[in-house]
Amino acid sequence: MITLHRLGHKLEIFRLNPDLIVTVEATPDTVITLATGAKIVVAETPERVVSEVRAYRVDILAGALRRRHELRADGSAPQGRRAEGSASHPHVRLAASGDAQA
Repeated sequence: MITLHRLGHKLEIFRLNPDLIVTVEATPDTVITLATGAKIVVAETPERVVSEVRAYRVDILAGALRRRHELRADGSAPQGRRAEGSASHPHVRLAASGDAQA
């Protein structure tokens, strides 16, 4: 979630799921349009909203990479895909890295 302030309520913060954001516009106030169709007017500039969303996504991806590294170090995560078909789909062959695909 990202932390923002409604326009006119600088002391009251709210948190927004950035995955719901469709557009961020300056009209001249910053208006965030959500996937639900709702519009929110915030005190932050569009550049600040974009910066908050970017930081949120970087944090999520960094955490996922850390977790992946920890699982591999513990030996509890799969180390890669098998080159042959799986038991559930024996007719599917996954190309190993470096294989030419026809």
